[in-house]
Amino acid sequence: MSDTTQISLGARGWMVLLTLCGATFMTGLDYSIITVALPEIGRSLGFASPDALQWVVTGCLLPTAALMPLFGKLSDITGRRRLFIAGVCAFTGFSLLAGLAPVAALLITARVGQGIAAAAIGPTALALMTAAFPEGPQRTRALGVNGALLSLGFVIGTIGGGIVTSGLNWRWTMLILFGIGLLVLVGAATVVQDTRHGRTTRLDVPGAVLASGGLFALVYGITTGGASGWLSTPTLTALIGAAVLLIGFLAAEARHPEPLVPLRLLRRTTVKWGMATGLVTFGMCGGATLLLSIYMQQVVGWTALQTGLGFTAEGVAALAAGSLAARLISARGAASVIALGLAVQGLGTLLMALLPADGNLVLLLGSSAAMGFGHVLTVVAVVTTITSGLEESDQGVAGSLAQMPTFVGAIGVAGLSAIVAARTTALAPTTTQRLATVGGLHLAFLVAGAVVLTGAFVCARALRRSTNLSADAMAA
Repeated sequence: MSDTTQISLGARGWMVLLTLCGATFMTGLDYSIITVALPEIGRSLGFASPDALQWVVTGCLLPTAALMPLFGKLSDITGRRRLFIAGVCAFTGFSLLAGLAPVAALLITARVGQGIAAAAIGPTALALMTAAFPEGPQRTRALGVNGALLSLGFVIGTIGGGIVTSGLNWRWTMLILFGIGLLVLVGAATVVQDTRHGRTTRLDVPGAVLASGGLFALVYGITTGGASGWLSTPTLTALIGAAVLLIGFLAAEARHPEPLVPLRLLRRTTVKWGMATGLVTFGMCGGATLLLSIYMQQVVGWTALQTGLGFTAEGVAALAAGSLAARLISARGAASVIALGLAVQGLGTLLMALLPADGNLVLLLGSSAAMGFGHVLTVVAVVTTITSGLEESDQGVAGSLAQMPTFVGAIGVAGLSAIVAARTTALAPTTTQRLATVGGLHLAFLVAGAVVLTGAFVCARALRRSTNLSADAMAA
């Protein structure tokens, strides 16, 4: 059988895939499209300060990161299609509420609701996808399309947010999500089939409380540390509390008969190193993307719309990587593709350290395209690695673990931003503010590229060794 036949998904397969990817695209679009609209939201609803306005983003991010393991387990217990539809319904309804919100408090409430719903959508969509397509070329291709559309959602959100906010107003950024949600609901009700397994389990309530509290505190400390100060009492309290709660979570899981996240999954080399790789690629790509936005707007002087268009090459490269990932993984193996993806992402990020203060469009587009291409290759290979070789009953939990680095990766954004701030402050007395900012950005790009290249060596080598050991065991 040819590779083309093996990878062909069929008409119904494409309908299922587009429905599930549509949900993923919607949640990715949400995070970026609202960021561009923040200044107008602040003026329209009268937010008291930039810190208060930031809760329009943070209010959605925190519950998504905190509740994803819980919803991953619930999907294995209650049925994935049911929870997926409930999540999409809630996300669609809260998007409408956010678009119509007359006051700031109601908008933040709606954003929290969107975050809770996104936590239900992420792992269930991935679990439904891995169940709908058998392990091998079909699943890898489906994951490639999903990874490309997730990245494209972030890029289109950046571009579309500028266009919509400039041409209409910020409310349409949320109303667009409402329209997409309605389309996803139609597909979920007509083509997506349930994949609930026969074994019933009871929910690990202590594990759910400890995991959700620990992840909430961790992401809160990371996302607010830059503004509050990394040594401030609120930040230190959040990070120390996160460490205590997550250690308690691991201890509780070791004793619970039906743990929220079975430790046998966390002990698997493919899972723990896959998550580590995901943290590297998401953290450094997210951080570098934010720094590119600062470079285009604060250094070169582009408008929000021009900045969004500056990410076009990254979006196109993401689509290309998603279409090639399945064939590369089938031919070379996931570990080799992870090494390749991280290497390309790392080299693209290092090239950004050459961006001059007066701008260089060719270098900007080329380096961001390389970063986006390598990032999506890595993401598809990571998700393939984490979800492969598992029982059907574990796919919901595995889906939550595979997506966790997307949100915990905020530590990369915070770390690189701190490097920029420190270097800029050090250079400010001897040069202009613009050149000092460029110096800070250059150092952060160098650090990000070095981290990714180190990850290419360490993580890919560990995963390749694990794959070889598994193959030897099967042969024996």
